[in-house]
Amino acid sequence: MMDLTKLSTSYQVRRLNLQDADHVLKLVLSNDSYYNFCPPRPNRHTILEDIKVVPANKTMDDKYYVGFYDQDKLIAVLDLISGYPDEKTAWIGFFMVDAAVQGKGIGSKIFVGIESELKDLGLSRVELAFAKGNAKSEKFLLKNGYQKTGQELNVPGYTVVVVEKML
Repeated sequence: MMDLTKLSTSYQVRRLNLQDADHVLKLVLSNDSYYNFCPPRPNRHTILEDIKVVPANKTMDDKYYVGFYDQDKLIAVLDLISGYPDEKTAWIGFFMVDAAVQGKGIGSKIFVGIESELKDLGLSRVELAFAKGNAKSEKFLLKNGYQKTGQELNVPGYTVVVVEKML
């Protein structure tokens, strides 16, 4: 079981639950351009589903749908599955920083904390995917040491590019 407090030395981290859906929705809607590449635009119902969906053969014990807080303000959301797609890998299904605080190194700082804790837990790799054509997401991930795996997946409405980082 992951100690969420170890995911960041700069921000408070806690699991998000169904009561947090409106705050999460407000944050994700601040990044309107993201959904030009990754439709559809979210709503309260899709956030509620995201909070509780897990891949086959995984449980909610493996899922960390968490918020990063600066004081009482939600500034970032992370959806991470530990031990997926294999036992030594973590899959980041979603990560977003509030648009009002982007470009200040917050996302990179958060990734450093996440990767450090995953390594301490014995995981050796992080994988995630970004929507093909989303240059902003691609630039962020490459800047933070992620490399394209060569795998692209078609999902309803768009294509994603899979990236990874060895820890």
